[in-house]
Amino acid sequence: MNTMVQGARRAGYEIRGYVRSTDAVFFTFLFPILMLGLFSTVFGGEGAQSYGQGLPALTAVQMYLPGMLAAGVLLSGLQNLAIDIALERYDGTLKRLGGSPLSPVSYFLGKIGLVLLTGVTQAVALLVVASMVLGVDLPTDLASWVTFFWIFLLGLATSALLGVAVSAIARSARSASATVVPVALVLQFISGVYIFFWLLPEWLQGIANLFPLAWMAKGMRSVFLPPEYAVLEQSGAWDLGHVALALAIWSVVGLVLSRITFRWIRRDA
Repeated sequence: MNTMVQGARRAGYEIRGYVRSTDAVFFTFLFPILMLGLFSTVFGGEGAQSYGQGLPALTAVQMYLPGMLAAGVLLSGLQNLAIDIALERYDGTLKRLGGSPLSPVSYFLGKIGLVLLTGVTQAVALLVVASMVLGVDLPTDLASWVTFFWIFLLGLATSALLGVAVSAIARSARSASATVVPVALVLQFISGVYIFFWLLPEWLQGIANLFPLAWMAKGMRSVFLPPEYAVLEQSGAWDLGHVALALAIWSVVGLVLSRITFRWIRRDA
Protein backbone atom coordinates (compact mmCIF):
# COMPACT_ATOMS: atom_id res chain seq x y z
CA MET A 1 0.00 0.00 0.00
CA ASN A 2 2.85 2.37 0.84
CA THR A 3 4.43 1.65 -2.55
CA MET A 4 1.19 2.52 -4.31
CA VAL A 5 0.80 5.74 -2.31
CA GLN A 6 4.35 6.77 -3.12
CA GLY A 7 3.74 5.92 -6.76
CA ALA A 8 0.61 8.08 -6.86
CA ARG A 9 2.48 10.97 -5.27
CA ARG A 10 5.31 10.53 -7.72
CA ALA A 11 2.83 10.53 -10.61
CA GLY A 12 1.46 13.86 -9.42
CA TYR A 13 4.98 15.27 -9.27
CA GLU A 14 5.77 13.95 -12.77
CA ILE A 15 2.58 15.44 -14.21
CA ARG A 16 3.25 18.87 -12.68
CA GLY A 17 6.76 18.85 -14.10
CA TYR A 18 5.51 17.76 -17.49
CA VAL A 19 2.96 20.55 -17.94
CA ARG A 20 5.68 23.09 -17.17
CA SER A 21 7.85 21.73 -19.99
CA THR A 22 6.49 23.34 -23.16
CA ASP A 23 8.77 21.40 -25.52
CA ALA A 24 7.63 18.04 -24.10
CA VAL A 25 3.99 19.12 -24.35
CA PHE A 26 4.50 20.11 -27.99
CA PHE A 27 6.20 16.92 -29.16
CA THR A 28 4.00 14.44 -27.31
CA PHE A 29 0.67 16.26 -27.31
CA LEU A 30 0.41 18.77 -30.15
CA PHE A 31 2.77 17.30 -32.73
CA PRO A 32 0.47 14.45 -33.96
CA ILE A 33 -2.47 16.87 -34.12
CA LEU A 34 -0.48 19.37 -36.16
CA MET A 35 0.78 16.63 -38.48
CA LEU A 36 -2.74 15.28 -38.99
CA GLY A 37 -3.96 18.76 -39.89
CA LEU A 38 -1.00 19.28 -42.22
CA PHE A 39 -1.47 16.01 -44.09
CA SER A 40 -5.21 16.52 -44.38
CA THR A 41 -4.56 19.96 -45.90
CA VAL A 42 -1.76 18.94 -48.26
CA PHE A 43 -3.33 15.71 -49.53
CA GLY A 44 -7.02 16.44 -49.01
CA GLY A 45 -7.57 18.88 -51.85
CA GLU A 46 -9.32 16.30 -54.06
CA GLY A 47 -11.79 15.30 -51.34
CA ALA A 48 -12.74 11.69 -50.70
CA GLN A 49 -11.15 9.18 -53.05
CA SER A 50 -10.71 5.43 -53.35
CA TYR A 51 -7.24 4.07 -52.61
CA GLY A 52 -7.81 0.86 -54.55
CA GLN A 53 -10.16 -0.60 -57.14
CA GLY A 54 -13.57 -1.23 -55.63
CA LEU A 55 -12.66 0.23 -52.23
CA PRO A 56 -14.86 2.85 -50.53
CA ALA A 57 -13.80 6.47 -51.02
CA LEU A 58 -12.12 8.03 -47.99
CA THR A 59 -10.69 11.45 -47.19
CA ALA A 60 -6.96 11.90 -46.62
CA VAL A 61 -7.48 12.76 -42.96
CA GLN A 62 -9.34 9.50 -42.35
CA MET A 63 -6.51 7.58 -43.98
CA TYR A 64 -3.86 9.28 -41.84
CA LEU A 65 -5.73 9.20 -38.51
CA PRO A 66 -4.81 5.57 -37.57
CA GLY A 67 -1.11 6.18 -38.16
CA MET A 68 -1.12 9.41 -36.17
CA LEU A 69 -2.82 7.68 -33.24
CA ALA A 70 -0.16 4.97 -33.27
CA ALA A 71 2.60 7.57 -33.53
CA GLY A 72 1.11 9.42 -30.56
CA VAL A 73 1.36 6.25 -28.47
CA LEU A 74 5.01 5.90 -29.47
CA LEU A 75 5.79 9.54 -28.63
CA SER A 76 4.00 9.42 -25.27
CA GLY A 77 5.67 6.19 -24.24
CA LEU A 78 9.01 5.42 -25.85
CA GLN A 79 10.29 8.83 -26.92
CA ASN A 80 9.10 10.94 -24.01
CA LEU A 81 10.01 8.42 -21.33
CA ALA A 82 13.41 7.50 -22.79
CA ILE A 83 14.54 11.11 -22.97
CA ASP A 84 13.09 11.98 -19.57
CA ILE A 85 14.78 9.11 -17.72
CA ALA A 86 18.10 9.67 -19.52
CA LEU A 87 18.11 13.34 -18.50
CA GLU A 88 17.24 12.45 -14.90
CA ARG A 89 20.07 9.92 -14.81
CA TYR A 90 22.67 12.41 -16.03
CA ASP A 91 21.57 15.43 -14.01
CA GLY A 92 21.77 13.42 -10.79
CA THR A 93 18.03 13.15 -10.11
CA LEU A 94 18.05 9.35 -10.17
CA LYS A 95 21.08 9.22 -7.92
CA ARG A 96 19.29 11.35 -5.33
CA LEU A 97 16.12 9.27 -5.66
CA GLY A 98 18.17 6.08 -5.25
CA GLY A 99 19.29 7.31 -1.83
CA SER A 100 15.74 8.20 -0.78
CA PRO A 101 12.96 5.96 0.59
CA LEU A 102 11.37 5.94 -2.87
CA SER A 103 11.41 2.42 -4.29
CA PRO A 104 12.07 1.70 -7.98
CA VAL A 105 8.50 0.36 -8.25
CA SER A 106 7.06 3.65 -6.97
CA TYR A 107 9.31 5.58 -9.34
CA PHE A 108 8.06 3.64 -12.33
CA LEU A 109 4.46 3.84 -11.17
CA GLY A 110 4.90 7.60 -11.31
CA LYS A 111 6.30 7.40 -14.83
CA ILE A 112 3.52 5.07 -15.95
CA GLY A 113 0.95 7.46 -14.49
CA LEU A 114 2.45 10.28 -16.54
CA VAL A 115 2.55 8.21 -19.74
CA LEU A 116 -1.04 7.04 -19.24
CA LEU A 117 -2.35 10.56 -18.67
CA THR A 118 -0.48 12.12 -21.59
CA GLY A 119 -1.29 9.21 -23.91
CA VAL A 120 -5.01 9.21 -23.13
CA THR A 121 -5.31 13.01 -23.24
CA GLN A 122 -3.47 13.21 -26.54
CA ALA A 123 -5.54 10.41 -28.13
CA VAL A 124 -8.80 12.05 -27.00
CA ALA A 125 -7.68 15.43 -28.35
CA LEU A 126 -6.65 13.85 -31.66
CA LEU A 127 -10.00 12.10 -32.03
CA VAL A 128 -11.94 15.24 -31.11
CA VAL A 129 -10.05 17.37 -33.62
CA ALA A 130 -10.38 14.70 -36.32
CA SER A 131 -14.12 14.37 -35.74
CA MET A 132 -15.27 17.90 -34.95
CA VAL A 133 -12.78 19.97 -36.96
CA LEU A 134 -11.63 17.74 -39.82
CA GLY A 135 -14.89 15.83 -40.35
CA VAL A 136 -13.79 12.22 -39.77
CA ASP A 137 -16.58 9.71 -39.16
CA LEU A 138 -15.57 7.76 -36.04
CA PRO A 139 -16.72 4.17 -35.44
CA THR A 140 -20.15 3.76 -33.88
CA ASP A 141 -20.04 0.08 -32.91
CA LEU A 142 -18.84 -1.19 -29.54
CA ALA A 143 -16.58 -3.88 -31.02
CA SER A 144 -14.42 -1.31 -32.82
CA TRP A 145 -13.92 0.72 -29.65
CA VAL A 146 -13.06 -2.39 -27.63
CA THR A 147 -10.42 -3.18 -30.26
CA PHE A 148 -9.15 0.39 -30.09
CA PHE A 149 -8.81 0.34 -26.31
CA TRP A 150 -6.86 -2.90 -26.04
CA ILE A 151 -4.52 -1.92 -28.88
CA PHE A 152 -4.05 1.52 -27.34
CA LEU A 153 -3.36 0.26 -23.81
CA LEU A 154 -1.12 -2.62 -24.91
CA GLY A 155 0.75 -0.31 -27.27
CA LEU A 156 1.19 2.29 -24.54
CA ALA A 157 2.54 -0.33 -22.10
CA THR A 158 4.91 -1.67 -24.76
CA SER A 159 6.16 1.81 -25.65
CA ALA A 160 6.67 2.76 -21.99
CA LEU A 161 8.68 -0.37 -21.19
CA LEU A 162 10.82 0.10 -24.30
CA GLY A 163 11.30 3.75 -23.33
CA VAL A 164 12.81 2.68 -20.01
CA ALA A 165 15.15 0.29 -21.81
CA VAL A 166 16.16 2.76 -24.54
CA SER A 167 16.97 5.41 -21.91
CA ALA A 168 20.08 3.41 -21.03
CA ILE A 169 21.53 3.90 -24.53
CA ALA A 170 22.24 7.63 -24.16
CA ARG A 171 25.84 8.28 -23.15
CA SER A 172 25.18 11.82 -21.94
CA ALA A 173 22.33 14.22 -21.26
CA ARG A 174 23.03 16.01 -24.54
CA SER A 175 22.81 12.83 -26.58
CA ALA A 176 19.45 11.71 -25.17
CA SER A 177 17.31 13.49 -27.77
CA ALA A 178 19.83 12.87 -30.55
CA THR A 179 19.69 9.14 -29.77
CA VAL A 180 15.96 8.66 -29.36
CA VAL A 181 14.25 11.12 -31.74
CA PRO A 182 15.87 9.83 -34.99
CA VAL A 183 14.95 6.24 -34.09
CA ALA A 184 11.32 7.22 -33.45
CA LEU A 185 11.22 9.27 -36.66
CA VAL A 186 12.57 6.46 -38.84
CA LEU A 187 10.08 4.01 -37.32
CA GLN A 188 7.23 6.39 -38.15
CA PHE A 189 8.30 6.65 -41.81
CA ILE A 190 8.56 2.89 -42.34
CA SER A 191 5.54 1.86 -40.23
CA GLY A 192 2.70 3.47 -42.17
CA VAL A 193 2.41 6.77 -40.32
CA TYR A 194 3.52 9.29 -42.94
CA ILE A 195 3.56 6.96 -45.95
CA PHE A 196 0.76 4.46 -46.57
CA PHE A 197 2.13 1.09 -45.53
CA TRP A 198 1.10 -0.75 -48.72
CA LEU A 199 3.10 1.74 -50.81
CA LEU A 200 6.36 0.67 -49.16
CA PRO A 201 8.54 -2.03 -50.78
CA GLU A 202 7.89 -5.54 -49.48
CA TRP A 203 11.35 -5.80 -47.92
CA LEU A 204 10.83 -2.53 -46.03
CA GLN A 205 7.43 -3.70 -44.80
CA GLY A 206 9.15 -6.81 -43.51
CA ILE A 207 11.69 -4.73 -41.59
CA ALA A 208 8.94 -2.50 -40.16
CA ASN A 209 7.06 -5.58 -38.94
CA LEU A 210 10.00 -6.41 -36.71
CA PHE A 211 9.07 -3.40 -34.55
CA PRO A 212 5.92 -2.64 -32.54
CA LEU A 213 4.87 0.63 -34.23
CA ALA A 214 3.93 -1.11 -37.50
CA TRP A 215 1.63 -3.46 -35.57
CA MET A 216 0.06 -0.60 -33.59
CA ALA A 217 -0.63 1.28 -36.83
CA LYS A 218 -2.11 -1.84 -38.42
CA GLY A 219 -4.37 -2.38 -35.44
CA MET A 220 -5.53 1.23 -35.58
CA ARG A 221 -6.29 0.89 -39.30
CA SER A 222 -8.55 -2.06 -38.50
CA VAL A 223 -10.57 0.24 -36.23
CA PHE A 224 -10.84 3.40 -38.31
CA LEU A 225 -10.80 2.13 -41.90
CA PRO A 226 -13.59 0.16 -43.62
CA PRO A 227 -13.09 -3.64 -43.51
CA GLU A 228 -12.59 -3.69 -47.30
CA TYR A 229 -9.23 -1.94 -46.82
CA ALA A 230 -7.76 -5.05 -45.22
CA VAL A 231 -6.91 -6.26 -48.75
CA LEU A 232 -4.18 -3.60 -48.90
CA GLU A 233 -2.35 -5.13 -45.96
CA GLN A 234 0.68 -7.31 -46.57
CA SER A 235 -1.27 -10.45 -45.60
CA GLY A 236 -4.61 -9.25 -46.99
CA ALA A 237 -6.18 -9.24 -43.49
CA TRP A 238 -6.10 -7.20 -40.28
CA ASP A 239 -4.53 -10.10 -38.33
CA LEU A 240 -5.51 -8.74 -34.91
CA GLY A 241 -4.27 -11.91 -33.25
CA HIS A 242 -0.81 -11.25 -34.67
CA VAL A 243 -1.06 -7.61 -33.56
CA ALA A 244 -1.73 -8.71 -29.97
CA LEU A 245 1.05 -11.31 -30.11
CA ALA A 246 3.64 -8.89 -31.52
CA LEU A 247 2.87 -6.22 -28.92
CA ALA A 248 2.86 -8.77 -26.10
CA ILE A 249 6.28 -10.06 -27.20
CA TRP A 250 7.69 -6.55 -27.33
CA SER A 251 6.22 -5.83 -23.88
CA VAL A 252 8.12 -8.79 -22.47
CA VAL A 253 11.28 -7.71 -24.30
CA GLY A 254 10.91 -4.19 -22.91
CA LEU A 255 10.32 -5.49 -19.38
CA VAL A 256 13.39 -7.77 -19.48
CA LEU A 257 15.63 -5.07 -20.97
CA SER A 258 14.37 -2.50 -18.47
CA ARG A 259 15.18 -4.84 -15.59
CA ILE A 260 18.66 -5.50 -16.96
CA THR A 261 19.65 -1.96 -17.96
CA PHE A 262 18.02 0.33 -15.39
CA ARG A 263 20.38 1.89 -12.85
CA TRP A 264 19.89 4.73 -10.39
CA ILE A 265 23.47 5.88 -11.09
CA ARG A 266 24.88 6.56 -14.55
CA ARG A 267 27.58 4.23 -15.82
CA ASP A 268 30.40 6.78 -15.78
CA ALA A 269 29.66 8.00 -12.23
